[in-house]
Amino acid sequence: MTLAAESTQVPTATPGEERRLREELAAVYRLLAHFRMTDLIFTHVSVRLPGPDHHFLINPYGLLFEEITASSLVKIGLDGRPVEPTPYKVNPAGFMIHSAVHGAREDARCVVHTHTRAGTAVAAQEQGLLPVNQISLEFYGKVAYHDYEGIALNADERERLVADLGDKPVMILRDHGLLTVGETAAEAFLRMFYLDKACEIQLAAQAGGAALRLPDAEVCAYTARQFAGEADGDDVTDDDSTELAWSALLRLLDRVAPGYKD
Repeated sequence: MTLAAESTQVPTATPGEERRLREELAAVYRLLAHFRMTDLIFTHVSVRLPGPDHHFLINPYGLLFEEITASSLVKIGLDGRPVEPTPYKVNPAGFMIHSAVHGAREDARCVVHTHTRAGTAVAAQEQGLLPVNQISLEFYGKVAYHDYEGIALNADERERLVADLGDKPVMILRDHGLLTVGETAAEAFLRMFYLDKACEIQLAAQAGGAALRLPDAEVCAYTARQFAGEADGDDVTDDDSTELAWSALLRLLDRVAPGYKD
């Protein structure tokens, strides 16, 4: 297996386009900080830049997520080396995970990885994510799993991680944390926000001590199709939900952390 998928002939990002992607990625970091989904300076979010070189942006190692700005993000290649001068380092574990996904999945323009309390707790459960709530059902049949192999510093693990992810939009890294991908930063962040919330709901339901009442498989699959915008019969679709939610989140940042655009 090769880690670098064949790239479609997409022109290299213009300065204006790169700036937009930098601001979107910085926004994701600030939102993770705002919603307390961080692990100090650890975990990572990345955005691939258009073009054949598989360059991507990632956080400068050592900055808290609440400190990250558009201009401080580091541009690196699949080899983990900066492609432009920068005073910052890159977390080796972050490079391993994100280079694997960006190199193999053309649709994974943004990759989000977290170590939240709820996410790591569910990652330690044998059954993984359960369809205990409507929020959980967005991910029904769409969760990949990757067994723990130690801290992600071994380059050989990248191929196994990519093979386990397949074409799924989210992955539970067993005994480790959560990972989501998206064609945009907005899509990847919202997937992570709700995947983490699904984990929180699962833990709360289990803490009640009573047997869990789960929807039957047909209802689960139907609800997952609804979330995906695949209308059945007389169903209506909510095609603007991601854009509307992302716009609302950016308004939030403009109020509480406008410096992310710097």
